[in-house]
Amino acid sequence: MALDKAAVAHIAALARIRLTEAELEPLAAELSHILTWVEQLAEVDTTGVAPMASVAEIGLPMREDVVTDGGDAGAILGNAPQPARDFFAVPKVVE
Repeated sequence: MALDKAAVAHIAALARIRLTEAELEPLAAELSHILTWVEQLAEVDTTGVAPMASVAEIGLPMREDVVTDGGDAGAILGNAPQPARDFFAVPKVVE
């Protein structure tokens, strides 16, 4: 797919990139070359290839999902300025 100077100027305007007339022609050739390379990638047969997020085969570390009581409420609320019945008391914020 070949891009002309008008298409490159339009793309630059959409991207809010200021280009001079002298920059349009080399950029059009470079972008056309990139689009030709992308079109070549479309010709690759990828049937049977699973999508992947990374080229490295890594798994996420898993931990056992165990329900706990959250620990000791007294120790957790030990640094609270004003605990109220095993909860953190905060000032009311209403405007």
